[in-house]
Amino acid sequence: MTFQPVIPTGGLVGWRFLQRTYDAQLQSYSASAINERETKYFLEHIGKVRSAEDLVSDRRLLQVALGAFGLEGDLDNRFFIQKVLSDGTRADDALANRLADGRYRDFANAFGLGPGDVRKTASAKAMEQIASDNLVARFEISVGEADESMRIALFAQHALQEIATQGGSENRKWFDLMGLPPLRNMMETALGLPAAFAQLDIDKQLEVFKDRLLRATGSSDLAQFTESEAVDKLTDTYFARNQVKQIQSVTSPAQTALILLGGGG
Repeated sequence: MTFQPVIPTGGLVGWRFLQRTYDAQLQSYSASAINERETKYFLEHIGKVRSAEDLVSDRRLLQVALGAFGLEGDLDNRFFIQKVLSDGTRADDALANRLADGRYRDFANAFGLGPGDVRKTASAKAMEQIASDNLVARFEISVGEADESMRIALFAQHALQEIATQGGSENRKWFDLMGLPPLRNMMETALGLPAAFAQLDIDKQLEVFKDRLLRATGSSDLAQFTESEAVDKLTDTYFARNQVKQIQSVTSPAQTALILLGGGG
């Protein structure tokens, strides 16, 4: 039986409910027979993986490994994933470093199968974290099947703080955020940016993102999201603006105005 997350309604009300019941729902999802079986298999066999080829050759291991980073869509792209892993991240021209999506860099780092890397597949603690992250990511997918905005918000709760606390320049953090589709979607919506925004030159996008965040929060620095309060405020804004977008997609401008003013009943 497919797990069905409990989300009684959309928007902020539904989000508040999901926040309150998150731990119990995640535990219920993780305890399902298929998830327990896949987690057990991963932890029993990942320690034997010594190369990128070893990992991509075992579909069950690879599914958990990719799932932990939200990259499950690449399960059948074995040659590509093997290249990401075997290149590692030490060289500037390594494939993961040349991809806009920062999840590939994190994925390669997590297993340490590239040149000069310390292999991490033998670390029980590190692999237990991968298995745990996979369950969280798959739970988010399940939530997204019911309400995509909820999945985006759940992803942002951890991914935004991870970017905020990582090393490197402020611009690098922004580019990493822009390379993560869920975070980019959330930020664009929360800051009121149009769909055509993504067509601008990448440096112009960076400039606009910073300007809009500065106007919205008083700072253009992503470090502000190391604080959960700042993440919560952005999430609330995201849901509020997303609700307006949904209303506008099915109503005329005049009807939208009436609804927002409380006169559309």
